[in-house]
Amino acid sequence: MSPPLPTSAAGPGVKAIALTVAAMIAFAANSILCRLALAHSSIDPASFTLIRIGSGVVALWIILGTGRKVRAVGGSWRGAFALFTYAGAFSWAYVTLSASTGALLLFGTVQATMVITGLVRGENLTAPQWLGFVLSLGGLTALLIPGASAPPLAGALLMMTAGVAWGAYSLLGRRSADPLAATAGNFLRAFPLAAVAFALASAAGIHLAPDGVLYAVLSGALASGVGYTIWYAALPSLSPVQGASVQLSVPVITALAGTLTLGEGISVRLALTSMAILGGIGLVIASRPRDL
Repeated sequence: MSPPLPTSAAGPGVKAIALTVAAMIAFAANSILCRLALAHSSIDPASFTLIRIGSGVVALWIILGTGRKVRAVGGSWRGAFALFTYAGAFSWAYVTLSASTGALLLFGTVQATMVITGLVRGENLTAPQWLGFVLSLGGLTALLIPGASAPPLAGALLMMTAGVAWGAYSLLGRRSADPLAATAGNFLRAFPLAAVAFALASAAGIHLAPDGVLYAVLSGALASGVGYTIWYAALPSLSPVQGASVQLSVPVITALAGTLTLGEGISVRLALTSMAILGGIGLVIASRPRDL
C-alpha cells in the first residue's frame, strides 16, 4: 500500500525505523486478521467490512481528538468511495485467497495502478524502470495462469480490484496537507457506504461469531487506524524512495505470518512470482530520479 509520501527527508533515525517496522507489521496484520476471520467463516465479508471501517472511524477520531491542535475534517467522497471499494473487495477476496497470495496481488496491483496512472499523465520511465514494470506485470500474469497452484480466479480478481481502488485512494491523497485527518474523514464517509452494502448482503444471511467480530475490530482499530497513524508519524523521516521501498516488506511479512498463524504453505509458483513482482517493483523504485 502506498499512502502519500514526503517530498524530502533526512535519513531516518532509530525512532523512525521503529515506527516504520511497526507500521509494516500493522499493514501485514490486516491480511492475517481478515483471513483468520473469513477462512473459518466466523464472520461474513459484509459484516467484516462494516465493523472494520466503523472501528477505524472510532480509533482515528480518538487519535485526532487527543492531539494538541484542532484539526479540520479532511478527505472527500471520491476518497471514501475508493476506500470502501478497497475494503469491501479485500474482505470478499479473502474468503478464498491465502493471506500471502492476497497481499502479493494487492501490493502488485497497487503499484501497477500508480505506475500506469503516471504513464497516462505523461510521466516517462527509464529503461530499468520499464524492465522492472514489465517484470512485475509478468509475475502477476504468471501467478494467475490456471494450474494446480493458481489462486481462485474470482478471489484474485477481487483482490486486484482492491489494489486498483487503494492505488486510486493513494493518488487522491498524495497532496493532502494533513493525511491523517483526511483518512479519518474518508473512513467516516465510507461508513454509510459499508452500511448499505451490509444491508444488501444481509438478505442472503449474515454470520457474526465473537472471534470474527474481534478480528474485524482489531483490523479496523489497530491494524488500520493505529497503523496509519504510526505510518504518517514515520513518513516525515523517510525519503520518497525509502517510503516506497519499505512497503516491499509487507507481502514478505504477510507470507511469514501466514505460515506461522494459519499454516499456509508457500508454493514454488508463489515464491517465483513473488520474486518477479517484488523485484520488478524494487527496480522501478530504485531507478527513480533522486530529486523526486
